[in-house]
Amino acid sequence: MERYDKTALNALAPPEPRTEGSLAATLRTLLFFTTLMILLPIGLYFSSKVYVFEGTLGMSNRDSYFYAAIVAVVAVHFVLALFVYVAWNEGSRQWREGKQD
Repeated sequence: MERYDKTALNALAPPEPRTEGSLAATLRTLLFFTTLMILLPIGLYFSSKVYVFEGTLGMSNRDSYFYAAIVAVVAVHFVLALFVYVAWNEGSRQWREGKQD
């Protein structure tokens, strides 16, 4: 019989499944960013329209719609970029922890 060293056998083993804690943390992160994606742009749209553009700057109703929509789109892009950053760091952290074992 041939002898296999331990590292060769470990390389052939399937990756370990994610633990329940890891899945729960991923779900919490996803739910947080889903809520943020819904509430932040809508809240910023109406608050910037009423308080900033119409109230403080004295813009017309038609102009305030346009600029408030720009604020909401920027908020969506901000949330998406933040989600990608968090997901990237979470994945690289799990990869580093798995690599050290």
